[in-house]
Amino acid sequence: MKKTVVLGASENPSRYSFMATSRLVAHGHTVVAIGNKEGKIGNTDIIKEHPAMDDVDTVTLYLNPTNQKPYYDYILSLKPKRVIFNPGTENPELEEMVEAQGAKAMEACTLVLLSTGQY
Repeated sequence: MKKTVVLGASENPSRYSFMATSRLVAHGHTVVAIGNKEGKIGNTDIIKEHPAMDDVDTVTLYLNPTNQKPYYDYILSLKPKRVIFNPGTENPELEEMVEAQGAKAMEACTLVLLSTGQY
């Protein structure tokens, strides 16, 4: 399964990051949820740290472009195969940086990709 970093995770059940984390886990993916406060989504811990990781397949973003800026170096350091820019997170500057590193930048919805078997 695909190791996925959810950036902008929230323990608020009405947030898309909460729903995406829950569905990723339900589909058997390894999820690292990173948010601005610690908490839990089901059995998944939300952490505030930015740990170094290997074998990251996907970073899925739930932060608006302004809030993404402090994470640029971190996202790129993970060397993901792809970065999903969910609706409202589209960011041409970061998309260009991701692609320059050889990864795929996708403007898509993680929830739709999961529900249609395209994840």
